[in-house]
Amino acid sequence: SKATVSVLYWHTHTHKMIQFMLLISRQGKVRLAKWYSPFTAKDKQKAIRDISSMVIGRLSKSCNFLEWKDYKIVWRKYASLYFVAGIDKDDNELISLEILQHFVESLDKYFGHVCELDLIFNFNKAYYILDEVIAAGELQESSKRTIIRLFNQQGALLDADGKD
Repeated sequence: SKATVSVLYWHTHTHKMIQFMLLISRQGKVRLAKWYSPFTAKDKQKAIRDISSMVIGRLSKSCNFLEWKDYKIVWRKYASLYFVAGIDKDDNELISLEILQHFVESLDKYFGHVCELDLIFNFNKAYYILDEVIAAGELQESSKRTIIRLFNQQGALLDADGKD
């Protein structure tokens, strides 16, 4: 299966594949940003500005891979959001697209057809789901069912703590 291929790929590499993950609205607003490599605040702002303008300006039928500095930018548009991953130049773009798809499907499974407002009002949940999918720039969990089960267990624990 695709997930098995993805997992096998990561076991053969010693470096992290994904350097950063961004979710950007059509208007260029960052709805989620996760950095797996060290970037200064200034470099993060520049990266977001550069990548947003590159991705948002692309035609819908254009290639989903771009080069930016020492990275490949892999992106996909779902509804009004651009899901963007910055990967090493030597890494596999198609596996990165699969990871983006997996993240979107995990969000959909939890929110029931995720939209931008879900991410705005539940950004902490979106980050938690991302952290279940990707850890330290690598695919952590390939099962959407497991991701949602873990997320719900965490929510139950938080609810129980809040009642004490």
